[in-house]
Amino acid sequence: MEKKNNMTGAKALIIMIASAATIFLGALVVKSPTVVNLIVAGLIAMFLAMIWGVKWDDIQNDILDLARRMFPAILVLIFVGMLIGAWIASGTVPLLIYWGLKILTPKFFLVVACLTCSVMSVVTGTSWGTVGTIGVAFMGIATGLGVPESYTAGAVLVGALFGDKLSPMSDTTVLAPAVSGTDVMSHIKYMLWTTVPSYLISLVFFFVVGLRFGEGTVETAEYNEIIATMESTFDLNPVLVLPPLVVLFLIFRQKPIIPSFAIGIVMGVVFAMIFQDYNLTEILAACNSGFTRSTGVEVVDTMLCRGGISSMLSSVAIVIAAAIFGASLKAGGVIDFAVAKIMKVAKSQKSVLFSSYLFHSFLILTIGGYYTTFSMAGPVLQPLYEKYGLDKVNLSRCLEDSGTTFSPLVPWCSNGVYFTSTLGVAYSAYAFTTPMCWLCMVFAFIYIATGFKIKQAPKKEEEATA
Repeated sequence: MEKKNNMTGAKALIIMIASAATIFLGALVVKSPTVVNLIVAGLIAMFLAMIWGVKWDDIQNDILDLARRMFPAILVLIFVGMLIGAWIASGTVPLLIYWGLKILTPKFFLVVACLTCSVMSVVTGTSWGTVGTIGVAFMGIATGLGVPESYTAGAVLVGALFGDKLSPMSDTTVLAPAVSGTDVMSHIKYMLWTTVPSYLISLVFFFVVGLRFGEGTVETAEYNEIIATMESTFDLNPVLVLPPLVVLFLIFRQKPIIPSFAIGIVMGVVFAMIFQDYNLTEILAACNSGFTRSTGVEVVDTMLCRGGISSMLSSVAIVIAAAIFGASLKAGGVIDFAVAKIMKVAKSQKSVLFSSYLFHSFLILTIGGYYTTFSMAGPVLQPLYEKYGLDKVNLSRCLEDSGTTFSPLVPWCSNGVYFTSTLGVAYSAYAFTTPMCWLCMVFAFIYIATGFKIKQAPKKEEEATA
């Protein structure tokens, strides 16, 4: 097979350094938007690659291929925007917020939010579905209780990611062992050793933080005003809880997420007409531009004026920009260069394991979507694990620890983009309030250094009988 280009390691290194410098300077010095930084970095990588002999057709094909892989994420973003707009207009989200304000207390809110999202994500297998439904409601409840959105987003994400990692119905839980050459149940059992300790520490963190809000920060008069405004603005019929229940049921039955969300949108539209007396034009406007009704109470407007396709367009732009950036690096030989370096330093079990985590984290930082990085890293690293006698559950755990839980900390990753857009918080607002996202890798590195729970590959039959 003819080589695609004649890129050398030195040239690939220059492209990598130039791209990374562009992103960091743009973010820290110029303070330009993430989407602009990614596109500019991608263009620099692209032009350097073309100067050194890479054909434009090859770069274009890589961009289109990566964009195709990310297109499902774009569709989900659009549908979630419509879903949120429709459910607010229907009264579904206001009802959940209203119930939450009536039942929950600030002291235990964060723990309850985390546990509830954990249950939802385990039974549904999706962090995106959990965040887009019950997670949105918890963000609204937090505003009413006076709990900071940063801690609320952290609690929601920890719970959502817990199930995303461990549920056998999760796509990542299926994909990681598939590309690593192991089975799902072995993968789940082995992943418990990094996920459960990280999760328990996170729960303790939310409990301790929650004690700060034990008395609540919303005055009684303001609280009563919020409750009264909800009651006067919406018909809070208990039937309105049906749309999220139906969507969660469909996801639980492993139905495709897009059609499930579509059913939720239709139910939201119908309920908005029946219970809130909105006409179809007004509801579709909410699906497109978000719910915009003014109640005269600022805190209620903060809770409810959100959603719509337009709220997701910046996120879609970031996903597309990430495709341009990642494809430019791939075409420029940066990925191949990184793989070659791993082959050189991986001379023992520990070095193979450490290098795997660093390599996949690098892919997450450059490519942005773990569906793609799983598929790239798994086949590349498998031979190394076989060579050094490591069971492949070590590799599948590595992909999840450095992908599923690490990716929300990367602003341009599809996970990070979705979570910030759906919850309505900035990346910086939850980066330090999601302990599990970085603790999983901390525990993984401790295990690698100590040799604890590093499973050895089963001996071959001829070796066992020798």
